[in-house]
Amino acid sequence: MNTKALNEIDYFRIRDEVAGYCVSEEAKEILLKKEPLTNHKEIEHLKNMSREWVEYLHTTHSSPLSGWEPIHSLYAIIKTKGAALTLEQVHFLGQFVLSVKKVKEGIEFHKVDLKLKLLPEETEKLPDMEETEKKIFRIITPDGELRDLPEISAIRKAIASLNAKIKTIMQGFTSDQKLSTVLESNVPVLRNGRQVLAVKSNQQNRIPGIIHEVSQSAQTVYIEPEAAVRCSNDLVQKEHELQQVIKRILTELTLSLQPSIPDFKTALPIMELLDQTLAAARWGNEHNCVYALPCAGEPPLLSQARHPLLGDKAVPIDIRFMTGKNILIITGPNTGGKTVSLKTFALFAMLNQTGFPIPAGEGSRLPVFTDIYADIGDDQSLDQSLSTFSGHMKNIAQAVNKANSTTLVLLDELGSGTDPQEGTAISMAVLDKLIEEKAFVLVTTHQGILKNYGYTNPACINASVEFDTNTLSPSYHLLMGVPGESHALDIAQKNGLPTAIVKAARNYIATEQADVSALIRGLNRKHIELNKVQKAAESEKKQVLEKSFRLKEKELELRKKEHNLKEGKQQELNDFLIHSRRQLENLVRTLKEGEVTREKTLAVKQFISELEADTKRFEQKFEEEEVKLVKAEEEFAKEIAKQKTVPSSNKKTKKKMSNAEALKTATSNFQGQVGERGSDNNVEPLVFKEGAFVIAGNNQNQGVLVKEERKGVWQVQFGSLKMSMKQKDLKLIRKSENLSPSVSYELAGYDAGTDFIIEKDTLRPVFELRLLGMHADEAIKALERQIDLCVLNNFLQFSVIHGKGDGVLQQAVKDYLSNCPVVKEFNFAPAEDGGAGKTYVLLN
Repeated sequence: MNTKALNEIDYFRIRDEVAGYCVSEEAKEILLKKEPLTNHKEIEHLKNMSREWVEYLHTTHSSPLSGWEPIHSLYAIIKTKGAALTLEQVHFLGQFVLSVKKVKEGIEFHKVDLKLKLLPEETEKLPDMEETEKKIFRIITPDGELRDLPEISAIRKAIASLNAKIKTIMQGFTSDQKLSTVLESNVPVLRNGRQVLAVKSNQQNRIPGIIHEVSQSAQTVYIEPEAAVRCSNDLVQKEHELQQVIKRILTELTLSLQPSIPDFKTALPIMELLDQTLAAARWGNEHNCVYALPCAGEPPLLSQARHPLLGDKAVPIDIRFMTGKNILIITGPNTGGKTVSLKTFALFAMLNQTGFPIPAGEGSRLPVFTDIYADIGDDQSLDQSLSTFSGHMKNIAQAVNKANSTTLVLLDELGSGTDPQEGTAISMAVLDKLIEEKAFVLVTTHQGILKNYGYTNPACINASVEFDTNTLSPSYHLLMGVPGESHALDIAQKNGLPTAIVKAARNYIATEQADVSALIRGLNRKHIELNKVQKAAESEKKQVLEKSFRLKEKELELRKKEHNLKEGKQQELNDFLIHSRRQLENLVRTLKEGEVTREKTLAVKQFISELEADTKRFEQKFEEEEVKLVKAEEEFAKEIAKQKTVPSSNKKTKKKMSNAEALKTATSNFQGQVGERGSDNNVEPLVFKEGAFVIAGNNQNQGVLVKEERKGVWQVQFGSLKMSMKQKDLKLIRKSENLSPSVSYELAGYDAGTDFIIEKDTLRPVFELRLLGMHADEAIKALERQIDLCVLNNFLQFSVIHGKGDGVLQQAVKDYLSNCPVVKEFNFAPAEDGGAGKTYVLLN
């Protein structure tokens, strides 16, 4: 790619900005060297990966990709025989291994619900580095500290003992009142790594020992007492021994990591790719971006494009090419946004070819260019003896000589810098050549003849930047299909040119030119009117679509109510049939056990009569409900007709089986049966009372009502856990074997008798628990409640923000999590996500 042109359109500034969103230095370094691609498949692959990251970021899930320090340079150290990694370098490798593990687990866990495809394909290529992780974290902690291994534990204890002994010896001197006039200070100081006493020079014989240093004034000498010399010598030896053991451990670890080098080399490029595409997605989210579609035979289109360097000041523009028209000629006043429009299209094309999103509207589509050439600004150079016009011609010559159907050419202020007539002639000849080569060209100009050229040439499209004649200032909107006036006189007068000069200038303008200006103004007015009509049509279309969506939503609600009604009536019918069946069984047994008497016959007739009456009553209720449902559907159809939207469905309510037929089917199996066991128990209706079974929560956890604490609030037993819940958040059920098992777990330090009310909107745990500003006991209660909700909702991961401060809250959280049986593991967050002020928690 032409780097000069890329620099002219500010491509490198945006690329560097995107690179700043990488979580690793290695991915950032690669992105900072990246240039636009020309392979269609590679471009779409990068964009689709980034699209999937956008889907991931739009959910409440935290990013699965954590940062790591550079590891590429460590391969050589690991390969070198006898070399040893430092603790910091080992920590870098550990960070990378954990990042690989985290991204694999995160993408795998959410690939189904987020319908991810490309990200799982990449993470499946990552090698299994579990053994490498074990080797590294057997030596260090997740925070990079050396573990208290058996081979160094004894040495550390000896060092601690010697330090304590030296401290005791020093305290013996500093606390001796007899030596208060001898010592300059009662606090020992360090000199050459040894603890010494500051002694007055004229009293140095009072404390036998080794002099390590004398002050500049010679009034103070620093003496290490004889009693501490031997301990200090032993301390130096032990510290040296500790360093040797640590070096040996790190050397052995480095040697053991040699077989893992191929895994690191395989994983690193994949992780860098994931990081780069995630950075693009994050940048796109910050700037409300979309991913451009491939043209696929259609002309390029930019909708609501906003230059990212203008920020909130950017005015959205639309750039629409037409089939067979690859030359866009933009005219209009100075400072109206012509050059920005030109740069915006070129910049977005190059960002798209890098796999980045663009700040534009949905439906934008861009082609893939093999190269870009630009003549923007003034290339005047005294060193190279180039005038303004010569600089322009050098750039234009390069573009013309290398142009083809896949190149993009940007020509700013074409034909300027020389005689207007000759400049216009050169401009048209250049455009003729570029049209012949079928290149994509964007031109800005003030040449009036080029406006006419744009109208008469079928390969060209005219466009102009809008100008408000009332305020004499540009609006920065781009009007497609209409040329624009330069408004040089209006702008000159606004910027202070004397009115008399402006008036004289107007008198010099030819009549023909005035006629052309009037024609252009008329075209602009027509374009504005057409634009208003188009916007009104789009607004009306949007309202129609919204009404259609609302009607569909009402239809779905009605169907849901119908389904719930059928379900409830079916349950009532089942209860009725069960009750009737039991009564029928009792009658059959009675007839079987003795003679058929008149009383028994009358009892059977009475049962049948009552059964028929109940059947008719149920049928009548069903018919009434059916009539209501049909009436509701008719009213809904009338509402649709009034709103003149899509006609309502002709679907009719299905005819239900009559209760008599259902009863006949249910009782036919009992004819002729005798001796079966009957029951006189009636099916009790479901009511809220002590001992009733209920379900609650999104996971439909089963519990038992213990007692009603107050009106509308019940104490519910979920396994070994009791909690108070509102009656409206509970659903009564009958005891059945196929119900989901109730929650049963034990929490360390949790009192089963402790009651707390869970509001409906707090039945779910939070992804990030903030404890800042709380006392330790308040924080622990909040953390305990968060873990309870996590267990109830099968919520396995969350984070705790406790801050650093004086460390009290941090230590309290650590102590609680260490003793909680449902906590699998916990550790501090990476530096970019809060470090030691935030803890990640993983439950069993």
